[in-house]
Formats: sequence, C-alpha cells, structure tokens
Amino acid sequence: MHAEPIIAVAGENLIDTVQSPLNDGSMTSAHNLGGSPFNVAIALARQGMQTHFLTPISTDAFGQRLAGHLVENGVAVTGERRDEPTTQAIVTLEDGVPSYEFLRENTAERHVTLNSIQASQPKGMTHFHAGSLAFVGGDDAQVWEDAFTDAQRQGCSTSLDPNVRASLVEDPDAYRARIARLLAVSTIVKLSDEDLHWLFPDLDQTQAIAKVVSSTPAKVVALTKGPDGAEIWAGDVHCAVPNPPPFKMVDTIGAGDTFMASLLARVLSKPMDNLTQEDLRDITSWSIHAACLNCLKEGCDPPSSAAIEAALVDGLPTERV
Repeated sequence: MHAEPIIAVAGENLIDTVQSPLNDGSMTSAHNLGGSPFNVAIALARQGMQTHFLTPISTDAFGQRLAGHLVENGVAVTGERRDEPTTQAIVTLEDGVPSYEFLRENTAERHVTLNSIQASQPKGMTHFHAGSLAFVGGDDAQVWEDAFTDAQRQGCSTSLDPNVRASLVEDPDAYRARIARLLAVSTIVKLSDEDLHWLFPDLDQTQAIAKVVSSTPAKVVALTKGPDGAEIWAGDVHCAVPNPPPFKMVDTIGAGDTFMASLLARVLSKPMDNLTQEDLRDITSWSIHAACLNCLKEGCDPPSSAAIEAALVDGLPTERV
C-alpha cells in the first residue's frame, strides 16, 4: 500500500495584473491570483493531494483573496500572515503568450527565515516542492535553498521547477550555481525548453537535458516543450509524448504550473523506483492533458482529476471551458 503523500509547497504568491489589448487599441486589466508555487498548490489540491502552503501571505486585500482561494480549494495555509504588501506581477498578453514585470521589493512573501519555514511545515511532511522566484536572488533565496536542502536531509522527497524569470536574475552565474546545487538534492525535476536554453545557453537541447539528467540524482526529470509536448526520463527509461490534437487555446498562463502539479500527483502516487515505460507514458499524458485543459481557460485555473480523466478518454473540449 503506497502511503498518501503530505506535500509542502514553497515559493511566491502574488497578484497577476493581466493587461490585454482590445480591438480599439486600448488595454484592459484584470487582477488574477497567481505565483507559480501558489498555482501548483491549487492544482495539487484539485487533484486530491494533501497540500500545505508554507510561504507568508500578506494581510492586505490581495493577500486575503490569495489565502481565501487556497483554503476554498482545500490547501492548508500554514505560512505566516504578514502586514507587508502582496507581490504583484504585471502580465502583458500578446497572442495569448504572457510576458512579466514583477514588483516584489519588501513584500510579504519574501520575509522568511529557516525557523519560520520549519515552523510552517506540516507534521509528517513527505514531500517538499519549491521553485520559480523563491530562488532568484536576495536573502530569501538562500533561505529557501537551505529549507529545500534541509527537507531532503530529513528524508523527504523534493521537487524543483526553476521556472526561470530572466528579468529578475541580477547575477546569472550565481543563479545557475544555485540551480545546480538544488538539482543535486532533487527527487523530481521539471524544466521547460525555455528554462533549459537559459540555464545552458551554450548547449543545444539534447546536450542540455543530457547534462541535467547526468547531474541530478532525481528519479524523474521532465521537459516541457510547448506545442511539441513533453519528455520524461527515469533512469535509463525515456518517454516522449506529443500534445493532443489542436484545440482552441485561450492563454498559457499557469500551464507549466499545472503540468508540474500533475506530474507530482501522478509520480507521488506510485513507487518511484523502477518506473516503466508504461508508467512514464501515463504520467506524461496525464500532465499534458491537465496543462492543455488549463489553456482552455483565462489565467491559471487547473482542472480536477475527473476532468483530466474525461479528457484522456474523450479528448479535449473543442471550445473554451
């Protein structure tokens, strides 16, 4: 019997202020809840996983919305509530593809210490997930790295999604070195093709992913490739899965986070040793369909397990949902 995982999710929570062009040339704005780890936590909970969110959340109006949404979706909010403001991301959409500008100086989610993180961890924690802005730079990046390493030393499995935001990286060499250290203590790794290109600019994709696979003890390494589907490695076993037939995409916000959560939900429900080709195809297809379902909606709105199962059997809806 495989024990139910108890998952701790760490990293930013923020408001995505999404700016979209209208037909008359003006812009419309909407304030959406977001942050890569925040999205991962929601997506995990919607797939029935026992999920805890460790990062501090502001007590301001945006923070109230963020904390409320986590609770409504079944995520345990165990991080501190602080009076500093909520981080904000200005998201501009062009043809459904987002670009980002971040406002996160002295915001609530950055006020962490190793002691505060450890105090927020759930009893019996079995898995620690972190990524994205948590590791970009500043004192908090080192704290999150220490917490990640500490979880691994405690015997927890760990997962890393760099979700590189190049515009926030002030010291690329230091950041790449941090990611290399994290890869060395990761159990599950997910990167996008864009992450891979930024982390290893002098290597082609095949060389870069081979370097990742050879430099981490991770039992599962996944690479998402946008319109070209995804690939996954588990030791010597490899599987590549294309995207489903074309569908009416609304935008890609949160698609990678939904894939990450779905990958975790599927991998953590199985013994990770000796994963077979069939296991990898199941994991990858599940995660791709989840991400595609998310793309049928505006912003990040991850699907339930039931919706993913239906899409695997019946195909993706032909219209937005």
